[in-house]
Amino acid sequence: MAETCVSSRMCETTGCDKEAKLQCPSCLKLGIQGSYFCSQTCFKGFWAEHKKVHKKTKQDDTQDYLTEEQRQEWAGFRFTGNLRPGKVPIMRTVPDHIPRPDYALHPFGESACERQLRGNHNIKVLSREEQEGMRLTCRLGREVLDIAAKAVRVGVTTAEIDRIVYEACIDRQCYPSPLNYYCFPGSCCTSVNEVICHGIPDSRQLEDGDIVNVDISVYHKGFHGDLNETFYVGNVDEKYKQLVRNSWECLDLAIKEVKPGVRYRDIGAVIQKHAQSGGFSVVRSYCGHGIHSLFHTAPSIPHYAKNKAIGVMKPGHCFTIEPMINEGVWRDEMWPDKWTSVTEDGKRSAQFEHTLLVTETGCEILTRRNENNGLPHFMDQESH
Repeated sequence: MAETCVSSRMCETTGCDKEAKLQCPSCLKLGIQGSYFCSQTCFKGFWAEHKKVHKKTKQDDTQDYLTEEQRQEWAGFRFTGNLRPGKVPIMRTVPDHIPRPDYALHPFGESACERQLRGNHNIKVLSREEQEGMRLTCRLGREVLDIAAKAVRVGVTTAEIDRIVYEACIDRQCYPSPLNYYCFPGSCCTSVNEVICHGIPDSRQLEDGDIVNVDISVYHKGFHGDLNETFYVGNVDEKYKQLVRNSWECLDLAIKEVKPGVRYRDIGAVIQKHAQSGGFSVVRSYCGHGIHSLFHTAPSIPHYAKNKAIGVMKPGHCFTIEPMINEGVWRDEMWPDKWTSVTEDGKRSAQFEHTLLVTETGCEILTRRNENNGLPHFMDQESH
């Protein structure tokens, strides 16, 4: 209970007419007017009834912009952490002169090309021309992520980051690959705190102490490039910095294993061992994937040990590795928006991703950062 200086007010407990000067601390945080009580005894005795006000206000904050159908979907939904959805901007359109993938104009965002190859485990070997196409696309994707990185700060909304990403894509004659992919509404994914992946950009402002992953995918002249990084927002607690560092190290160690002859299923063991050494867990619901003219295709690269991934690396294979590392348990849950994946226990998650091309002797990191010896942006933040 917080003590405040007020003029004469009456206790809100039913049947009590005493003067009240104590206000409910939860109501103060939620901006609810009133909620005064004469004593701790009255407050505790009326708590079962009073807390309904908190619940209603939280639901209103979440649902005030939803359609009636969406309100029904979210009604009674149990959030695992503190994050709540904000207002999602209207889906943007891409100028007609920019080439687009086959799902861009599909009413349900389905890719016919990906659907035809579903269940096919054959891994495409890219020609020299195709490899050059991937290099260019991934370089453009890196430029877009570097621009987005400059926008990450306290008070900025993830919707604003999405706008910046969209404009950077259009400036480079790129189609933002996530846009309308199975009806995803944004030009990038912005995953905050307990969101593991596929967070939808919205009106929520980034807060001091948050961590946020920005996942960029671009489509240019027939090829997709895919990468992401996790960023600090303001003053981040050391335990969350350790999570972010470990996530980057998991990716870095996995990349060092990539070369001809390595089985795709072996990558997960390297990642899981390092994640567990830091006391963290590895998400199992999502994996790295083949990428080139198709956004997602063979091979699949799970990030955990003892998986059943199919295939052996060969020169010309192109794919992503993108381990998602959790502070707590590895299991995830899905929000009613059918995209936002969050940790089951509400604890935080971090992720990093690169698109890789297998060479004769190892691999080429196509989405590598040119500055700072290729190290991610969070290391720049730590040095300041």
